[in-house]
Amino acid sequence: MSLQEHGRADGVQVTAGMDTADWASDLWRRGCERLATELPEQQFNTWIRPLPPATVAGEGASALVATLKVPNHFKRDWIRRQYAARIEAILTELAGRPTRLELSLSAREPAGATATPIVVAAGTGMSAAQPAAGAAAPSSEPSAALKPVVQPAAPAATVILPSQAPAASKHRINPQLTFDTLVPGRANQMARTAALHVAGAPGVTYNPLFIYGGVGLGKTHLIHAVGNALLKDRPDARVLYLHAEQFISDVVKNYQRKTFDELKAKYHSLDLLLIDDVQFFAGKDRTQEEFFNAFEALLAKKAHIIMTSDTYPKGLVDIDERLTSRFDAGLTVAIEPPELEMRVAILIKKAEAEGQPMPEDVAFFIAKNVRANVRELEGALRKVLAYAKFSHKEISITLAREALKDLLSIQNRQIGVENIQKTVADFYKIKVADMYSKKRPASIARPRQIAMYLAKELTQKSLPEIGELFGGRDHTTVLHAVRKIGGERQKNTELNQQLHVLEQTLKG
Repeated sequence: MSLQEHGRADGVQVTAGMDTADWASDLWRRGCERLATELPEQQFNTWIRPLPPATVAGEGASALVATLKVPNHFKRDWIRRQYAARIEAILTELAGRPTRLELSLSAREPAGATATPIVVAAGTGMSAAQPAAGAAAPSSEPSAALKPVVQPAAPAATVILPSQAPAASKHRINPQLTFDTLVPGRANQMARTAALHVAGAPGVTYNPLFIYGGVGLGKTHLIHAVGNALLKDRPDARVLYLHAEQFISDVVKNYQRKTFDELKAKYHSLDLLLIDDVQFFAGKDRTQEEFFNAFEALLAKKAHIIMTSDTYPKGLVDIDERLTSRFDAGLTVAIEPPELEMRVAILIKKAEAEGQPMPEDVAFFIAKNVRANVRELEGALRKVLAYAKFSHKEISITLAREALKDLLSIQNRQIGVENIQKTVADFYKIKVADMYSKKRPASIARPRQIAMYLAKELTQKSLPEIGELFGGRDHTTVLHAVRKIGGERQKNTELNQQLHVLEQTLKG
């Protein structure tokens, strides 16, 4: 059927002589233009733009079906959950009749082949996708916007001898730590988005991905989620998760046995390496040398590397500069302590997973009193659930207060520097990561000095310890901040009032 026969009844602007294929292409293009105006740019660039155009055909007398090919299971499932309903609604509106979206997996193509990108017409505020090959490296700053990429088909699996193939158990991936079980929020938004992008296109961009933040904020959960996503799409993929101390142990053993070829065979042939707490490499020269070799080998074969640390790459001490520069060459993102609403969401979701729904007011009570990190939040939740079970009582604020009395008592006596940083950052509307960054504009430097002052006033930490917790700053920097804010407090009524509010908040 030509477009002329189809007519204007379907809501499509006709062009004389345009055949069915042209009409279908035009429908999909205009649908993408509409979607580009509705979605955040990074979402559209990550999930929709790299896809090849959908094919549109009739389905019965009055309906259409748009078939969209996606490169892997992960992208298919994610697009189905997040965008399919809206895409169907847009195509239905533009076509003037019911249009159903069907997602199917595209055939695997040879390594290096790329899918035809979606090109959105000028005027939508979106630029055409650039080819992945030869693309410039993305910014390493945490605030860098995720850039569009062309999604290539997954490379053909490396042929290895059966005796060398790692068993599924050797992946060391926790199957419970997935994107579905990770509670999203402002604190992990950038890191989560970057991890999703890597899971959908491993080896293409943001390589390496470096995730940093304090203890118990979800860094390990996030990298396990990427591993689980890749294994779901490619069960034969060579994926390995390990803590930095395990890599150190492997280096020591192979050094003693003089079997470094075994070490190289284990790490250099991976498709995805997930490694926690790389700050533990500090001061271990041979370990750093072997990790550098593995790092270079993996990047050369376009395998992906994701690392976590308690600080940003440039803040790592006693680690070779050639390593830290490579850590910083991909994408560096921070995970911050969760805000109140995110802590509440975490509690409610995890309580449901345990089969013990939690009232919202109880979740708010716990979240207000446990602020440090997700790990402590989960520990508090387990105490409350266990107390309710053993006492055969309903979960309530009274029960939660009784179950957590020891924790609340300790918290009332102790105020941590992390809590001070989070409270001051919230008060002055900056990021917690700015507290230990090298940024120096007044809007950031001033709150940072106030946080240093409060840390000296409200904790037992020494000046060097405080400086270390603020991005490795010298103790003289902390002393200057303490003297400056302390002196101004005596003269500035507004500052004194702000400090009073912050102190009362921190003291509960």
